[in-house]
Amino acid sequence: MYELADRVRGWHRPMAWFAGVMAVAAVGSAVGLAVDDRILLGAPIWLKPLKFAISMTVYCLTWAWLYSLLRVRRRLASAVSSAILAFLAIEYLVIVVQVVRGRPSHFNMSTPLDSALWITMGGTIAALWVGTAVLTGLVLRAPVTDPASRWAIRLGALISLVGLGLGALMTSTPAQTVPSSVGGVERMIGAHSVGVPDGGPGMALTGWSTTGGDLRIPHFIGMHALQALPLLALLLGLLATRLPRLRPPAARTELVVVGAAAYTGLVALVTWQAERGQPLIYPDTATLIALGVLVLGTLGGGYALRRRNGARPAGAAPRTGVSA
Repeated sequence: MYELADRVRGWHRPMAWFAGVMAVAAVGSAVGLAVDDRILLGAPIWLKPLKFAISMTVYCLTWAWLYSLLRVRRRLASAVSSAILAFLAIEYLVIVVQVVRGRPSHFNMSTPLDSALWITMGGTIAALWVGTAVLTGLVLRAPVTDPASRWAIRLGALISLVGLGLGALMTSTPAQTVPSSVGGVERMIGAHSVGVPDGGPGMALTGWSTTGGDLRIPHFIGMHALQALPLLALLLGLLATRLPRLRPPAARTELVVVGAAAYTGLVALVTWQAERGQPLIYPDTATLIALGVLVLGTLGGGYALRRRNGARPAGAAPRTGVSA
């Protein structure tokens, strides 16, 4: 109990507090969904603030925890984390202001005010990526004792940074005009969708396009490697209490690396699918073949490691090419 309390006290407090603020904002956005029936670009107008509030909550909680793992450059990490919070606050404020105005927040260049708000948001997004890159570089040196957890954190942070950067693909899509919720049209420089205008039919909850490609998918999946891979390491640790083959740390480390490779392949696959203007839920033959290769490669890698580790005498340390 005391060890857990000490670890929580080591978290970055401003990040943790901001996560709490965003959790409250998520509740407020959910209330907005219930009482405000306006539709913007084919989705309930408060859906975007809700999704961003949840995403920021998870992001801040994760980095608040990762801060506790650092033993050097903590002052730099604290300053960068605090700056990131300012960028996140500005980004979320712009989103809410545009919701109140009934206008799109992202890519909107329809009026001087819309343009100013989007340019401001674009600047905070770029600064957020740079700040996250700095934190990632520091986390790569964090002295995590368990090798499986250490590599899960390192690889998860790197893949997440790539996923965060994939958001830039949305700014390079062709300019388009979309119906405005206040009459007329909005002039958009960039889009979420590929091959179809933004605002068409979308999946429940996520709003991802069901008629064309959607660049939010690789952006989302990539970012959350930061949570997925450490959770994989945690799961393997729990399974190791029942499965003797997972008890050697190197055995779990190898599986984490296989999981990271599979996750990277998945990010690449959904990016390729979205760029071809293909909906996630309607894959073509080429996508299905690529998915099959990815699944078989992952299962084959895991099985090969299982056979190799299982063939060793009891108590022998597994060989691994992964080191500190």
